[in-house]
Amino acid sequence: MKKYDLAIVGAGPAGCTAAVYAGRSGIETIIFDKGAGGGLLSIAPKVENFPGFTEIAGAELATRMVEQAKRYAVFHPNEEVKDVKKEGDKFVLSTTNGDYETKALILCTGSLHRKLNVEGEKEFLGKGVSYCATCDGFFFKDKKVAVVGGGSSALIEAIYLKQIGCKEVYVVHRREVLRGEKILQDEARKIGIRFLLNKVVEKLEGEELLEKITLRDVTTGKREHLEIDGLFVSIGVEPENSLAKNLGIKLDERGYILTDEKQRTNIEGVYAAGDVTGKLRQLVEACAEGAKAGLSCAEFLGRGYPYL
Repeated sequence: MKKYDLAIVGAGPAGCTAAVYAGRSGIETIIFDKGAGGGLLSIAPKVENFPGFTEIAGAELATRMVEQAKRYAVFHPNEEVKDVKKEGDKFVLSTTNGDYETKALILCTGSLHRKLNVEGEKEFLGKGVSYCATCDGFFFKDKKVAVVGGGSSALIEAIYLKQIGCKEVYVVHRREVLRGEKILQDEARKIGIRFLLNKVVEKLEGEELLEKITLRDVTTGKREHLEIDGLFVSIGVEPENSLAKNLGIKLDERGYILTDEKQRTNIEGVYAAGDVTGKLRQLVEACAEGAKAGLSCAEFLGRGYPYL
């Protein structure tokens, strides 16, 4: 069994930042990611609110973060941590490739896309239903698509789909007022995106591929069909907290990991950072939490000094 001082689960912005701070403190660190790293940042078409970059593609920024983390930690991409157990003062991680022992643990497991949970959603996944416009939008060029959601992420997806050449782009939102940033709303309207407000998706239909969706007006109850080729769901995320649950870590009422000001959980030696803590859910916040978690681990392992 391979042994390390610290294991970080998740190589998104929080995990990568934690690796940098821990590694620079002299901690032997390993970082796991079930994908290539970068988290949800890697599918963001454009980032304009991260200090130092007026504008940068999410994938490029994510790649830079991962490459920097590799300088300070052993990076294991495409290796999912399936379970974690506390054995004495150590932690044993079971992954898709084997077992590892570590003295401390930082959970940066992030979040998962929330589902609509309506008839046809599961059946048409990959056949018209997607949760990532930048991943799948190319296949819908010159076609009609709809984005479900009213936040900034949904608007970004809709704008992207319009820019790559989708014939018609609709935004379906269950309320009368959008929650996304005004600058994004203005841009969406400017480029011809159509808004279907006070409506929810009730059903998806088609033969082999998605052909239409049923919308219900939440104020009148009236139903109507909208013929589309693609449906992009962008209604928020849920915490990836399965490992936290296995360890008995305390969660809030929404399922997010509870931490103190040093990113410590209720289990000694276990820290959490990033979207899985349910804080501001912004890139800069994830990096800040990752930095605090890395420094806290250094303090815990006797390689650092109290910083708070």
